[in-house]
Amino acid sequence: MSLSVRDLTVHYGSFAAVKDARLDIADGEVLALLGPSGSGKSTLLRAITGLEPLTSGTVRWDGEDLAGVPVHRREFGLVFQDGQLFPHKDVASNIAFGLRMHDVPRAEHADRVRALLELVGLVGYERRRVTELSGGQAQRVALARALAPEPRLLLLDEPLSGLDAGLREQLAIDLAALLRRSKITALLVTHDQEEAFTLADRVAVLEDGEIRQEGAVRRVWRQPVDEGVARFLGVTTFVDGEASGGVVRTPLGEVALPDVEDGAVRLGLRPHGLRVAPDGVEGEVVAVVHRREHVRLVVAPDGDLSTVDAVAPVTADLRPGDTVRLALDPDGVAQLRV
Repeated sequence: MSLSVRDLTVHYGSFAAVKDARLDIADGEVLALLGPSGSGKSTLLRAITGLEPLTSGTVRWDGEDLAGVPVHRREFGLVFQDGQLFPHKDVASNIAFGLRMHDVPRAEHADRVRALLELVGLVGYERRRVTELSGGQAQRVALARALAPEPRLLLLDEPLSGLDAGLREQLAIDLAALLRRSKITALLVTHDQEEAFTLADRVAVLEDGEIRQEGAVRRVWRQPVDEGVARFLGVTTFVDGEASGGVVRTPLGEVALPDVEDGAVRLGLRPHGLRVAPDGVEGEVVAVVHRREHVRLVVAPDGDLSTVDAVAPVTADLRPGDTVRLALDPDGVAQLRV
């Protein structure tokens, strides 16, 4: 079973919110729509569900055109940012609502609810009012309700964005394990790169309503299609170099990139692509920001180079005006197409 989207376009008046989108999601695969606010990713998801009318294009499931199929007949499960739970009902009743909506016999409800609570880690919460739950627990209930009728496609629209950072990270890990364990086919909308790369097998990066790049997570992360996508994916510095034998030589030093082809290459550096080291390009610290896991620096390298972002160990005692040496770290380097 698979989803196929071809040339999907959505207009609001004369404004094109989504332009000629093409996507495929295979059975058991998780695809993330990744992009900044206003890029069109939620509109694309809503169009796939049937909640947004198409200006043109098609949405097909196993070859069947869904144009004439209403939302509640598409057998898709939906989870939104706020969960949209019923505050006057308890946890079990919220989950069972999805079963009633799909005409699952009442005799099967209790066993199905119990299995879903075990799946999302909320055994024993059956009679808890949803107003008494934490944000993470509420989103787990929303997920269980969406999974209750065993949807053929699960759609998640920014499901973790309303949670604090620590809880969001843990729930993303738990959700990733659940999706893979259950082999659920899913489409995720998010603006958070870490969330997309934790949950998804593939990502599609949207900008101004267009899919700028789509592919396996590692490939998109390592090889952004252009500078716009690279900047969205965390690149802050661009540098030209020459590749030979799997090593790229640049004005900021050398870096081993085994997969790069010989010849001219343009690299995109994320902040951790340059690290303070005993040897390397010398420069003066311009600014220092302490983060939880490292120290973020702005450094002016010697010569005619512009300032660059870099990182130092969290224990580093550095101040503006200090001299440091920087070395390239391949884990923070992306290769752009030239």
